[in-house]
Amino acid sequence: MAEAPPEAGLFASLKRMMATLLELAHVRLELISIEIEDQIAYAASLLLWGIAAIFFGSLTVLLLALTIVIAFWDDHRLLAACLVTAAFAVVAATAIIMMRLRLRRRPRFLAATAEEFRRDATALEDGAER
Repeated sequence: MAEAPPEAGLFASLKRMMATLLELAHVRLELISIEIEDQIAYAASLLLWGIAAIFFGSLTVLLLALTIVIAFWDDHRLLAACLVTAAFAVVAATAIIMMRLRLRRRPRFLAATAEEFRRDATALEDGAER
């Protein structure tokens, strides 16, 4: 069976153009929703691992500090306590620097959607110039 030829005329063209624009908007909204879901999953993962790292890291550091101070209790307890404190400060500064780097490298929110809108605008401009 042969396909019917597309309707001709102004109203048929407007109808096809509206259908195309609606489909374009639908695709862009789906892309936005996918990107938002990805960002939520990324943030939840980052938060969960951050909480776990802080909790278990704190326990480890506390027990390590206690062990070091107890080991040097008779000879150099003040020196041991100062060195443990300095080590904590270095680790804290390193953690802050790493977190800043991680936050700077994160993907831009809705970057793919913005890129698609740029492509659409370029395509429309190129089509209007013809």
